[in-house]
Amino acid sequence: MKPARTLVLLTATALSLAACGSGGSSAPGETTLTITANAISGGKNSATADWTKNWLIPEFEKAQKAKGKIVHVLFQPNGVDDEQYKTKIALDLKSGAGADVIDLDGIWVGEFAQAGYVKPLAETAGAQVDQWEGWSQIPEAVQGLGIFEGKKYGLPQGTDGRVLYYNKTLFTKAGLPADWQPTSWQDILDAGAALKKAGVPTPLQINAGTAMGEATTMQGVLPLLAGTGLGVYDGGKWTGAAQGLKDVLGFYRQIYGGGLGDPRLQQEAQGRDKSFEQFAEGKIGVLAEGDYFWRSVIEPKAGVAPMERRDAEVGYALIPAKQPGAGVRGQDFVSMSGGAVRVLNPRSPNAALAWELLAFMHSAQATEQGLAGEARITSRTDVNDKVLSSDPMLGFVAQKVLPITAYRPGLAVYPQVSVALQEATADIVSGKSVDEAAAAYQKKLEGLVGGAANIAQ
Repeated sequence: MKPARTLVLLTATALSLAACGSGGSSAPGETTLTITANAISGGKNSATADWTKNWLIPEFEKAQKAKGKIVHVLFQPNGVDDEQYKTKIALDLKSGAGADVIDLDGIWVGEFAQAGYVKPLAETAGAQVDQWEGWSQIPEAVQGLGIFEGKKYGLPQGTDGRVLYYNKTLFTKAGLPADWQPTSWQDILDAGAALKKAGVPTPLQINAGTAMGEATTMQGVLPLLAGTGLGVYDGGKWTGAAQGLKDVLGFYRQIYGGGLGDPRLQQEAQGRDKSFEQFAEGKIGVLAEGDYFWRSVIEPKAGVAPMERRDAEVGYALIPAKQPGAGVRGQDFVSMSGGAVRVLNPRSPNAALAWELLAFMHSAQATEQGLAGEARITSRTDVNDKVLSSDPMLGFVAQKVLPITAYRPGLAVYPQVSVALQEATADIVSGKSVDEAAAAYQKKLEGLVGGAANIAQ
């Protein structure tokens, strides 16, 4: 398996630039902790930076003072490209420096764990980790964002989920139910056929090809693969040209070789944006996307492709497994999610107290305060139940999707594997057979992950 470019190309010069220590010394009887994130007031992720400085730090210091402890918390802001931030954190941790509590993209966790830069939370902070009240409020599937090889490395922050959106007006025209919930892939294809017969220009839009980038993998390939009972990486091996992958490619072929989807749209540079516009214009019947589509794309007032009557015209449904019970963990329905986590620096000189800070950051009160009045999905069920009550769609994701979701493997080679999956769907869209596309993917995968021994068939 190829190591991460950003974690391997660490030079002595770069190391000299890494942050030193965790924020300076403290007076006798006092303790200083540090937090770092790719957030900065007035810039990138400004709301997170403001919450950290203006609410979190004062409240935590006050809570510690009530316990008779003098604790100072310092915030180390960043406002850079994600890869730059990732490299900086890797440099810090490699050199034995860095903040006590660190924000990471969930997809980096496995990579950092394999490099030895982060350790399981309980290994760093002790038994108190497993006794935290918050675990009972975070669905097991959502905890997976911070889990690698069965061990908990981080606490998940906000997350999201993938669903099928559908146009109720077009469904009525096609004689389909307004409360549609497919229970198999065949149900989706049948709906597509009915929409096509009713004259809908593009019955189904399941992202495919390389122009859609990671949206092809996250909105299309991975949920479908989960619907066959497979993950892209399971049990220490990558999924190759297995039957499940061939089933996924076969489903794509039925859509794009059967006139149910628009092959050209998948190959255009702005194809995803065009799919948003076409859905909003009533030209696409069913579209697979994340909750971002609901709250930011077709949002009636400020959306990228606003739908004035969104709440009345747009339905949403769970993504079904290939057939009932065929999904991962024996599920009838599946999804994929992304998000960030917070981890502990394994070399923190105050690891137990750093865990108290981390747990406080993920308490119900702190989580709600961090939303700053916005309706967004958090990792905590109790907070979601409270803050999403006015938005049925986001509530649907929190209550129905998050408990069944899955996550991408946090390994360095994953982005390249993702591209190979995108290329496999592009082969299908361009007219190649399932066997041809699967064989080409298998060959690429072997080159990426160190040969067939690291691939499950």
